[in-house]
Amino acid sequence: MLFSNIIGQEDIKEQLINSVVQNRMSHAIVLLAPEGTGGLPLGLAFAQYLVCEDKQADGACGKCQACIKAAKYIHPDIHFSYPVIPRKPGDKPVSTDYAAEWREFIVAQPYGNAYDWLQFIGAENKQGNITATECQDIIHKLSLKSFESQYKILLMWMPEYLGNEGNRLLKLIEEPPPNTLFLLIAENQEQILATILSRTHLIKVNPLPKEVMVEALISRAQIAPAKARQAATIAAGNYREALYLLQNSDDDYHELLRNWLNYIFTGNRSALQEWVDTVAKMGRENQKQFLRYFINLLEHTLRLKYIDKSLLAFSEEETDFAAKLQKLANLQQMELIMQELDSACYYVERNANAKLLFHALSIKLQYIFKKRPIPMM
Repeated sequence: MLFSNIIGQEDIKEQLINSVVQNRMSHAIVLLAPEGTGGLPLGLAFAQYLVCEDKQADGACGKCQACIKAAKYIHPDIHFSYPVIPRKPGDKPVSTDYAAEWREFIVAQPYGNAYDWLQFIGAENKQGNITATECQDIIHKLSLKSFESQYKILLMWMPEYLGNEGNRLLKLIEEPPPNTLFLLIAENQEQILATILSRTHLIKVNPLPKEVMVEALISRAQIAPAKARQAATIAAGNYREALYLLQNSDDDYHELLRNWLNYIFTGNRSALQEWVDTVAKMGRENQKQFLRYFINLLEHTLRLKYIDKSLLAFSEEETDFAAKLQKLANLQQMELIMQELDSACYYVERNANAKLLFHALSIKLQYIFKKRPIPMM
């Protein structure tokens, strides 16, 4: 991938190129890029630039043999690491087991998130991991001499999925072989192992400006200008989120949410229990997406107070639903609900019992809507 293929982020591109030109590149870098801002494309473009045989002022040449291989994600000195799942019980998977799927995913969804990737490889309700076996594989790969390039590069996407077994990499990160680069592409700084973070150079990537998003949606995704502006407004610098809003405006999450709130307000316990059972079977990643959808809708509800609804990106049905939410909850109540939803996302990621979690969340929402103190659970 070339830097010219990346949406915006001109300052980060320049910073990465200058670090090489001025011989000031760190041997271990974390690109901290919020979802949809281009962290993975930046990492891919930087890796290609490093192996390029005819570097240009604005990046890789795109024409030499090294660039051709890097563009196909088959350069022997660029190694990839990312969350994976066992193909069958008892497996100890490593990233190379999914190399073909990984190349397809990069081409199809370069701005995708971990959820997109795990669904792409058929994870369903399984959570991905970067395993101890993967760490051993990384140590072995980087102990070898480079094949063609001056550099050996390990591009790790989503190091947040690296558990305590990641401490196996500390010595290698701290004292790497010559011309070895660790390039970690992350979204959440707090979820990266502190022992690894302390040994790396952190580069923060900002959300995409609205006008840059609009131009990209028009030119790349062939979205009509009016809809592009609507999506860019609601997505707040997240290109992936903008595409998601445009492509999934009729998602089943709306019906799921409407039923949930209806059962909560009517006190229909049997229907609420059936709803909880249904959500519990959705799988953790889908549960997180549903909770996130509710958070987005609450944010949309708040915007309706200040912005003409014609400028917003949700469907007419969702906008009408948001207008009704305005009457059911004030600003303080919505803030409390969003806090509970954020907390629920946190516990879903940590394998909480889904039935207990969503049952407790339903009770908490009942108390919030009734303006009563939330009970301790």
